[in-house]
Amino acid sequence: MAQRGFAVAAFRDGELWHVEALPPAMLGDLGVLLQALRSQPPEGGPFVIATVDDEFFLIARQDGARISLLLSDMTASVEYPLAAQVLARLGEDPPDDDELDEVWPVGDLDLFADLDLAEDEMEQILEDVDAYPDEMLETIVERIGLGDSYAQATESARAVR
Repeated sequence: MAQRGFAVAAFRDGELWHVEALPPAMLGDLGVLLQALRSQPPEGGPFVIATVDDEFFLIARQDGARISLLLSDMTASVEYPLAAQVLARLGEDPPDDDELDEVWPVGDLDLFADLDLAEDEMEQILEDVDAYPDEMLETIVERIGLGDSYAQATESARAVR
């Protein structure tokens, strides 16, 4: 099944952050996304963001050898292989049928703590039931100071589809 969405990589070059579009073929495989993450310069905690079908997003961030993962909605794992792969890597069980009506973020909510986005603030963003995943992402990247670069990269990524 073809998935719609986009993926971007963010990395630091000195004091400047750069955000670049990744090929849309990466949306179906966590291993490929993590490979793209590992190929970024390691300084400053590079990360990748993938969003799929306006249903969920994934953020993977590298800190040395450690990779932190954040999935905006674990219930997406029922329909989307990428989300299921994230759950498996996190060691989480898929949601029960009675949990599918709610949004359940899972993973490292403080992966941007060093960029002044604390865990409780991330939780507030992800628990906004009126926000779509792309709106949540926009809030996150604005909060960490990458709004303009992110907007340009996502525009470029969307054009590649």
